[in-house]
Amino acid sequence: MFERLNQLEARYDELTQALASPDIMNDSGRYQKTAKAHSEIAPAVEKYREYKDLKQGIAESRAVLADEKDPDMRAYAQEELDKLEARVATVEEELKVLLLPKDPNDEKDVILEIRAGTGGDEATLFAAEMFRMYTRYAETQRWKVEVLSTSESSVGGLKEVIAMIQGQRVYSRMKYESGVHRVQRVPATEQQGRVHTSAVTVAVLPEAEEVDVKIEAKDLRIDTFCSSGPGGQSVNTTYSAVRITHIPTNTVVSCQDEKSQIKNREKGMRVLRSRLYEMEMQKQQEALAKERKTMVGSGDRSEKIRTYNFPQNRVTDHRIGLTIHQLQEVMDGKLGPLLEALVTHYQAEKLKQETASVG
Repeated sequence: MFERLNQLEARYDELTQALASPDIMNDSGRYQKTAKAHSEIAPAVEKYREYKDLKQGIAESRAVLADEKDPDMRAYAQEELDKLEARVATVEEELKVLLLPKDPNDEKDVILEIRAGTGGDEATLFAAEMFRMYTRYAETQRWKVEVLSTSESSVGGLKEVIAMIQGQRVYSRMKYESGVHRVQRVPATEQQGRVHTSAVTVAVLPEAEEVDVKIEAKDLRIDTFCSSGPGGQSVNTTYSAVRITHIPTNTVVSCQDEKSQIKNREKGMRVLRSRLYEMEMQKQQEALAKERKTMVGSGDRSEKIRTYNFPQNRVTDHRIGLTIHQLQEVMDGKLGPLLEALVTHYQAEKLKQETASVG
């Protein structure tokens, strides 16, 4: 581990010097690439330097204990040593996490797809609330949300919404949101005050670049139609809405939010690329799972991952057994505690796997 950290530190110093070089500063492409590489290894290098400072402090405190006769100075040195040793153990664990193999998609923007599941109108209302929840969270992270496609229900909910979320390390924070989200509450339409259970499915797809997925023109069928609103009524008379079918996989994407057919086609292709990329990722994960006999964070969309219980004011994430009794705050976009707990859990699982494979 320490050999790798020494190599990373040397590489970090090289990149720091390179960023100050006039040749690189005057070439925006090279500068961006160098700055990205520098920022990717910075957290591990900074943590390693903290680790080395702590080890030096421990050595100095032990030297004082070995040579010092004054009881007050010895007591102070012992207290300092205890603090440093407790901290160094924590930093060593943090370093192990930072050295885990990186998910190549962590830096990517995402395509977020939310669909109403079982529960009729109530499910569409909750789908709209969930989209608001993610939008509010994105605002706190200074991410940009762009709606690619929506389908409204007659009661003002959302049958489906597809949006692009762009920003720093979006996929790394959002990737564990894929799955079935269950809501338990008394719907506004319920006359007798009974609690109903509805479901919404969420998919978080890393946005695929053209280099990630090669799509042949001959594999596509593109149909155009008039955009429609709730209930199916036509909302314009031009054929601006686009339906793209990827024939080999029978994957269908529709986009009708823009008035321009070209823009709808462009947005549809972004969604299609990301769906095909996710299919390829799942194939690779399944092949890996057969080898390992286990899989961390399968992201299976059929799996019930979370329950939002309004009468009890609680949110429960079933994968990690975490319950938070601040439902309204979560619905207002305060997702930090949930997402951080998930990241920590899956990092610990990966660390166990890495340790087991080394052992």
